[in-house]
Amino acid sequence: MPLATIPIPPSADFWQQAVRLLLMTGQPLGDALRSQAGDALDFSSCQLLVPAFSHAQNFKNALARELGRPYLAPRINTLSGWLAMLPPDAQAAPPESERLMQLYAQLREHGWLKKMFSARRNADLLPLAHTLLSLSDELTLALLPEIRAHAGATDAADNRWRQALAQLLEPLAPSAHGMLSDEAQLVWQVWKGQLDASDRIAQRFSAMLALAGRASMPLVWIGPTAPEPLDAAFLNAYAERQTVRVVTLDWHRQVIAQRHPLYMQAWPELADDAEGGYPPADAGAPSRPVTLPVLPALCPAGDLEDAAVQSAQIVLRWLAQGKQEIAVVAQDRVTARRLRALLERAQVAVADETGWKLSTTRAAAALAAWNEVVAARGETGALLDLLKSPFVFPDDAAKADRVMRIEARLRRYNIAGEWQAVQGALADVADGADLECVATLARQAAQFAGRKTLAAWCHAERAMIDALGMAAALRQDVAGEQCLLLLDEIAAEQYGLDGSALQDEFSFAEWRALLNLRLDATSYMPPIADRRVVMLPLNGARLRRFDAVLVIGADAAHLPSPPQETLFFSNAVRRELGLATRASRQRQQLRDLVELLCVNDEVVLCWQTQQDGEPNPVSPWLQRLALKLAQEGLPALEEIRLPPPPKTLPAQMSAMPAPAAPELLPPKLSASAYGSFLACPYQFFASRMLRVAVMDELSDMPEKRDYGSWLHEILTRYHETVRDEQTPAPARAPLLETISAEVFNRALNQHPAALAYYARWQKVMPAYLLWAGEREAQGWHFVMGEEALSHTLAWEDGAIELYGRLDRVDENEQGERALLDYKTRPLASLRQKVRDEDDHQLAFYGLLADSRIDAAHYVALELGADKKIGDAAAPDFPQRQQMLKQQIGVTMQAVAHGAALPANGIDSVCQYCDMRGLCRKGAWL
Repeated sequence: MPLATIPIPPSADFWQQAVRLLLMTGQPLGDALRSQAGDALDFSSCQLLVPAFSHAQNFKNALARELGRPYLAPRINTLSGWLAMLPPDAQAAPPESERLMQLYAQLREHGWLKKMFSARRNADLLPLAHTLLSLSDELTLALLPEIRAHAGATDAADNRWRQALAQLLEPLAPSAHGMLSDEAQLVWQVWKGQLDASDRIAQRFSAMLALAGRASMPLVWIGPTAPEPLDAAFLNAYAERQTVRVVTLDWHRQVIAQRHPLYMQAWPELADDAEGGYPPADAGAPSRPVTLPVLPALCPAGDLEDAAVQSAQIVLRWLAQGKQEIAVVAQDRVTARRLRALLERAQVAVADETGWKLSTTRAAAALAAWNEVVAARGETGALLDLLKSPFVFPDDAAKADRVMRIEARLRRYNIAGEWQAVQGALADVADGADLECVATLARQAAQFAGRKTLAAWCHAERAMIDALGMAAALRQDVAGEQCLLLLDEIAAEQYGLDGSALQDEFSFAEWRALLNLRLDATSYMPPIADRRVVMLPLNGARLRRFDAVLVIGADAAHLPSPPQETLFFSNAVRRELGLATRASRQRQQLRDLVELLCVNDEVVLCWQTQQDGEPNPVSPWLQRLALKLAQEGLPALEEIRLPPPPKTLPAQMSAMPAPAAPELLPPKLSASAYGSFLACPYQFFASRMLRVAVMDELSDMPEKRDYGSWLHEILTRYHETVRDEQTPAPARAPLLETISAEVFNRALNQHPAALAYYARWQKVMPAYLLWAGEREAQGWHFVMGEEALSHTLAWEDGAIELYGRLDRVDENEQGERALLDYKTRPLASLRQKVRDEDDHQLAFYGLLADSRIDAAHYVALELGADKKIGDAAAPDFPQRQQMLKQQIGVTMQAVAHGAALPANGIDSVCQYCDMRGLCRKGAWL
């Protein structure tokens, strides 16, 4: 039976021409029509295969327009759909995860592979196994028909391989031959090992040949490109029994030059040089003058946001004009995502036919966050990311507050991670549920240790999902349900037809790498409720017509798409083996673009002219088209830019904020809080009355406040021991060294960088002991340290509680008491500090002791230029206490009575103020 190709030039009436040609005498539909008597229009004796089910409706609509009356349509299907109707093969192909992990298990046994590909651990070979399988499948698709067609074709394939390898090695230095030939030989051996009766592509090809062997009706194959080798072999086998017609786009040079001369001259590489093929539908018509096609419009945008806004306005304008079929070709997926968000904000749904990687969804991010927490052993950043996922502990009504408390505690104590340290930081929290929340995570993480089978890893993952209450939340999310099904699918793939489970065991790192690969390889398709705006790739627009088309990413970086370089094979080798090359991929993409321009009357090409501060040029294809227009003296491509929608904003003069909130006066006041009030009343209002706080930054490096906390603990323990045990002078230096070592060793376990602070303190210890001995010789003795005190300060109609913690209190033989406050600063700066009349810290602490303190000193814990430390006494201490007491009473009473709290801080205060974003000083000053 004959097999013939019916080429049709790309145009808006492709389907109408296809129907008209197939109804001609000698064609499947025409012969079926003429074999029937009367007015019967029954084409069910013909089989029609289309690229996608959406094309079936295009064919039916064209056939209805051509016939003008009811008919029975041909049997329309896709090749995959037709094959799915066959009974399953007796020998099922191995699942993808089994196939991948079996190859990976073989690769990890060869140490030379890790060295060759710079793999630091076994799991790094998993992407290599995935790449090898992809190349193996490419080779199977290209060479399998030749092997099946001739008994000796295996030798022919080997010959082609040797020729391709010679092409690879010829231009290289002899020293590179060994490495490259080893890599190429690895691919070839993997392919030959995969090519057996259980290979899924081989099984699909066998099913295709079985269909061809039972051919009972004419077949029409419609596709935008020439059939691939497997498809071509199937069509040839089918043609041995029935008539076969291949309807495809005609890219012959003569045809394109006649129909689209402008495009042919701008892009000569898009045409086929071979002649022949079925004559076009209007071959016998008289020649007609060549007309300028409807050219696309350009929309250059300044940056990503501008590109998304312009694109959204274009789509909204088209909808307002009544267009019902709008295509968005997403060459730039980042800008396309932003466009989708803007359209959804405008209540316009986007039907995404491309889909997204499942790994980019929030549900998959929750699984990835869990695996990161396990791998990082409770690292704080990963732990907080997990807790903030909406899928984790979704039924906890107090979750938001709980996570906030946990984060504040971990940041306050600068806990970098590790389960024991995290739980230790939460051991004394008021709400025990906070600790139990983290303990639950730690218990589940302990289950992800050791080596397990893939089925066991899936079960551990599902057990974790149940323990964290994630199951119900995932099932309510479309992507979450898909993630659960993926885990179940991987688990089911580990059992053979006889019910036996695969026993290969893998580490957690290997399991995580596999799961990430599967999540990347799985597409997530959001539910489609409205198809007025469709987002698709450029090749998704083949053989389809729309009311308008918007191409996002018409720049040099995205059009043509960046090449997907593959290890091992150069383009010369790929060409020799019959695989797709970079040139062939780009030519097909150019054809897809030209088809889009020929079929659709309104096309807009949008791109970012600036990216990361650098110029981002338009696609070279569009530059060549613009150049050809200029050479021919034709108008340039139209550029469009829609103005932003008008917004009316009321003019409002900015002024210094000066709120009054007597009802928000805090019941307690610390020294630092009062210092904030004196520095800037608005800062006090925002931070202490509104309780706006900035989270502490997590850092691997300990901060100076951590150093101060360690020294406070060391000195308190040291002086309490000396006081209680009457430690003699010779034993005090070893005692201080012992206590210091205990405190810093604990700190070093959490922050190794604390070693620098430890060395710094070791230099200070001799000077401190010398100063402490001199002070004791003056008659002063340690009484207490780290003492929390409070004192109520009252006025006529109110009161406020002063509170704080005293670093140290000494007493002499006369019963006088002195307050000492440790500072990790040199003595000279502390002497300047006590002379400052605005310094109120020591006086504030004196008020806490209810005037039972007679003197106050700052103690320097930093060596000065003379390698000594000392103390700086506060002058006129009793008078300063009384002045501060009166000042606090007057100011807090005024706040309680509604006094304004202006943002009048000086520049040195505002420079580092966390509340500047609220007062917006730069907007009104």
